[in-house]
Amino acid sequence: MTESTSGLDPEGGPPDSSLQPRAVADRFERRLEMTVPDRHNSKLQKVMRLVNADDDLYGLWLASNVNAVERLDMTDHGPVHVKIVMNIAVRLLRLLADAGIEPGVVKDYAMSKDDAEVVVALAALLHDIGISIHRDDHESFSLFLAADKLRQILPEIYGQREETIIRSEVLHAIIAHRSGGRPLTIEAGAVRIADALDMAKGRSRIPFEAGSLSIHSVSAAAVESVSLEAGEDHPVRITIELSNSAGLFQLDQLLRQKLKGSGLEAHLEVQARLGSEEKRLLTDFKL
Repeated sequence: MTESTSGLDPEGGPPDSSLQPRAVADRFERRLEMTVPDRHNSKLQKVMRLVNADDDLYGLWLASNVNAVERLDMTDHGPVHVKIVMNIAVRLLRLLADAGIEPGVVKDYAMSKDDAEVVVALAALLHDIGISIHRDDHESFSLFLAADKLRQILPEIYGQREETIIRSEVLHAIIAHRSGGRPLTIEAGAVRIADALDMAKGRSRIPFEAGSLSIHSVSAAAVESVSLEAGEDHPVRITIELSNSAGLFQLDQLLRQKLKGSGLEAHLEVQARLGSEEKRLLTDFKL
């Protein structure tokens, strides 16, 4: 479903042990290509080409990650994160569509599933770029940055009328991923859930290995993998493999919050599987 990020630095390159400041050019040299299975969706293919040629957008991802990881000691919120979220969100949307659940742009505007995939992919790629300004209220900052970016990308794919609709749908999905957000479309719900599902151990590597010990970092380190497939009782089954029962915090406290109000509650089943032997994550902890 998504490629492993183990061994990657937050910008997509090999681990960087240097403590020296990295120049802009050096950071761009580690550039991570954005890819997603396109299923012959020519519009999605063009989105990926435009995104990968956009230095300004990549710079926003890098700036977001500097604020998140290097200044605030948070988990990755840069190119690796948005690529993972995009792939999960598109996968989730396709499973729902395969089960006969209509995306918003199909139901309300008689557009196609390909257009819904464009909405989801762009919303996932742009949902956190506001962190380049500040983490606080970053969803609102993401909106006006994304609006400018969408006015550059979408005219290459759509006529003016359709562009306006797709832009509105993408911006809705971006703002609806915030805490307390209220997705009104399947596309927005998919982005919201996908953001929460970027929880595998590579996601927590930066703060955990740097010594940030909290229930958030420890529980995230216990999540081995996340997979999506067609479910038996619901359209989609989400399976989360754990190496330690501490990972249940990710599901009970974090995923549950994103799932509630997502509009997808009735369509998803979530199961956690713990290995036969629990991995030891801590040797000592002091307050």
